Amino acid sequence: MIDEALRDMDTVAAVHRIHPGDAVAECLARTAWTVIAEPGDAAAGALIEALGPEDALAVALGTGPQPMGWSATGRASRVLAEGRARWRPRARGDALRQAIRGADEVGARLLIPGDEEWPASLDDLGPHAPIALWVRGHADALSREPRVSMVGARAATGYGEHVAAELAGDLASAGAVIVSGGAYGIDGAAHRAALGVHGTTVAFLAVGVDRAYPIGHQELLQQITRDGAVVSEPPCGTAPTKWRFLARNRLIAALGQATVVVEAGWRSGSLNTAGHAASLGRPLGAVPGPVTSSSSAGCHRLLREYDAQCVTSASEVRELWAPVGVEASDTVDSASNPDRTRVLDVMGARSRVSVEEIARRSGMSPDRVRSLLGLLHLEGDVALDDGGWHRARSHPGQ
Repeated sequence: MIDEALRDMDTVAAVHRIHPGDAVAECLARTAWTVIAEPGDAAAGALIEALGPEDALAVALGTGPQPMGWSATGRASRVLAEGRARWRPRARGDALRQAIRGADEVGARLLIPGDEEWPASLDDLGPHAPIALWVRGHADALSREPRVSMVGARAATGYGEHVAAELAGDLASAGAVIVSGGAYGIDGAAHRAALGVHGTTVAFLAVGVDRAYPIGHQELLQQITRDGAVVSEPPCGTAPTKWRFLARNRLIAALGQATVVVEAGWRSGSLNTAGHAASLGRPLGAVPGPVTSSSSAGCHRLLREYDAQCVTSASEVRELWAPVGVEASDTVDSASNPDRTRVLDVMGARSRVSVEEIARRSGMSPDRVRSLLGLLHLEGDVALDDGGWHRARSHPGQ
């Protein structure tokens, strides 16, 4: 499958366009895995972790030697046999080439572990982590911080959409990346609010990134592609299925540093995302609603049964990953503390400066500066107006 593709110069050229660099064989192997394995396939993930994508693919298709530990009788042998039964019918060279051509035609990027933009938080999924991601737009949006996953009902009420827009808009204007699923209702409200304040948002799809789904969000998804990122595990051309929506939810939960459910019915699919967040140890928030509203029953269930935190404002959402009395920098690597000090040191309360100027003065990249400004803004240490960024007058030492 890979050997055939490596002999096709047009395919190799297309691989270089969707993933510049020398890792052509690995990109082909990971692309093949997105074709033959469903998202979250633990057997595929374990095999790749043990052997690497290329050797694992050879074993999966029966062209490589049995790996140590997998050839013995028992559960490992059964898992591998069951996996092969799933993977081999899909192992067609034309499907691999179509996946690559489809991505190339729509300008999609193949993102693989080890890439600079790869979000390390997805690795917390273990064998269920994505093998690769297809991205349209700005791939670096996936690794910017802070990131907040915001989900809820498709059949949202006016109340739910209003609250989602308020939370997402306030958070995005302060630099937080809003992560959601591109669906109708709460997802759409959160994405639009983030874009409305010129913030960044990421939409995870359960279909190929070449397809606008739902079709009513075609224009919205195009705007997210321009200003944020549209992401999928399955390759271009993949149709939506209920299973893929459920599998997609684990990525939304894993990417966010916190997950907020704005509005959800008793059996809403958003509770599936909340369950993934809880199992990953991610902070979980839920927005309360009227006790008489069935649309908020799922949120109330999260508050009662999942130990979710009640959130009603952007500042309370921020407290999910930066509790009161704990500096946001303490929730990440302490090595980031000097960077925060460097940003504050080059800013004043009276003069206004741009992100680019702060980056020049501090010697950091603009993306790193934006991330730190988002956290500092949420904490009230810096402010933004029409003139640019400046230190808040209430900041100690002013």
